[in-house]
Amino acid sequence: MSEHLPAKTAPQPRRIAAVQSSYVPWKGYFDLIHSVDEFVLFDDVQYTRRDWRNRNRIKTREGLTWLTIPVAAKGKYLEPIKSIMVSDPGWRERHWRLIRSSYARSPGFAEYEELFRRLYLDSDEQRLSAINAAFIRDVCRILGITTKITWSMDYTLESGRNERLISLCRQTGATTYLSGPRARAYLDIEMFKASGIEVSFFDYTGYPEYPQPFPPFDHHVSIIDLLFSVGSRAPQFMLSF
Repeated sequence: MSEHLPAKTAPQPRRIAAVQSSYVPWKGYFDLIHSVDEFVLFDDVQYTRRDWRNRNRIKTREGLTWLTIPVAAKGKYLEPIKSIMVSDPGWRERHWRLIRSSYARSPGFAEYEELFRRLYLDSDEQRLSAINAAFIRDVCRILGITTKITWSMDYTLESGRNERLISLCRQTGATTYLSGPRARAYLDIEMFKASGIEVSFFDYTGYPEYPQPFPPFDHHVSIIDLLFSVGSRAPQFMLSF
């Protein structure tokens, strides 16, 4: 009499994304977080200058204006993001003063003023990664995003751009890796498929405009702009809700 072996069950679908932490990033970053089961802050990778790691833009009376966290990166161009430290703690007061003067009359400012005031002024954190993570986690709470957020440092990653992402997918139990569209240039989709992992790309086209201060309208600004411009209606102007 033959024994019946139990049927193998297919793995439960699970999507992850892995992106470097950014300073109060744009709405697309949060749409990506909202679209996965786990979002990995990928701060083991090399810090890049003049990038979104330590800066973002807001709308002001003078037009698009950069908010930049000054960091001690000179001579550390090969250092990972997780090792980068702030070089001037006065950035917090300067950024908050400019944000307040630019958005104080916007419809959503009163709703989130105290939360952002605390984020800026009630912390003395000096690690760029930790600063970025604090803003990202609190904005997720504002938007009602409950995705699990972890660090790449929580996992043991292999060397090689595609290999380390595949090893991350394996350790998180991911069946799909969701990426921004720019990664098409370097992701080896066949390598992922050979490991049983599907790759898909988020499409950032089709965002509706909202009542933004200081025209002309620009989508490529910090999430701060959307939150202060429309308050709790912010998800209505995003793609994943």
